[in-house]
Amino acid sequence: MSDQRTTWVLVDGENIDATLGASILGRRPQPDERPRWDRVLAFLAGRWNQQTRGLFFLNATTTLPMSFIQALLALGYQPIPLSGGADEKVVDIAIQRTLQALRDRAGDVVLVSHDGDFVDDLGALLDGRRVGVMGFAEFRNAAFGDLPGVEFFDIEYDVEAFDAQLPRVRVIAIDEFDPTQFLR
Repeated sequence: MSDQRTTWVLVDGENIDATLGASILGRRPQPDERPRWDRVLAFLAGRWNQQTRGLFFLNATTTLPMSFIQALLALGYQPIPLSGGADEKVVDIAIQRTLQALRDRAGDVVLVSHDGDFVDDLGALLDGRRVGVMGFAEFRNAAFGDLPGVEFFDIEYDVEAFDAQLPRVRVIAIDEFDPTQFLR
């Protein structure tokens, strides 16, 4: 693995958790239905053949989830617990500021979020570096598709970040269609 470049992995924890719970499962996820965050870093390190630095943004306005923070540290992430007023989207603000700060730094960037609020700041990083967006493909904001050269990674299908298969409905390329999956 190259020691020269770094892939900055910015995780919008609120967005991924909300999408998983509300839009995919319709309930609170069971332990095996939660992403294995270490797999995200390992996948990207292998895919782009360079070290990864994970920044995990959390809204800690009402509570500081210490056990989760300790787990993130053990997995190699830098947890970033944030607080603010009830009307402030603290995670979004912090990610936007981080994307803006990365303009002046070397390294590639992968945003783990579906949120269209980051499209402009992510687009500003398309200056020759590799840029990616990771999440659940069917929930990704369509405006990310207008950014030329962005790589897209599905957190379940590409990264295999889950121990359990999620109940998702996806478009299947005919070359990948296996009817036996539906004849159970």
